[in-house]
Amino acid sequence: MPPIQVLHGQPTPEELATVLAVVQTRAAAAQAALDAARRASGPASAWNDRARLMRRMPRHGGHAWRTSGWAG
Repeated sequence: MPPIQVLHGQPTPEELATVLAVVQTRAAAAQAALDAARRASGPASAWNDRARLMRRMPRHGGHAWRTSGWAG
């Protein structure tokens, strides 16, 4: 985040602290929303996806009974 500069006026320390608190709170809220969206979208890669460890159902077809005993 680039430094904040006062371009006009002479803010009091209390006014400056209030503005900085609002900016910091908004930045933290935006980061939290971004993190929540990443978590909601699922694992970042197939290696982290625990669902890949689940056994898949055999495909339908003439030899499905034969492949049903194979490890997934």
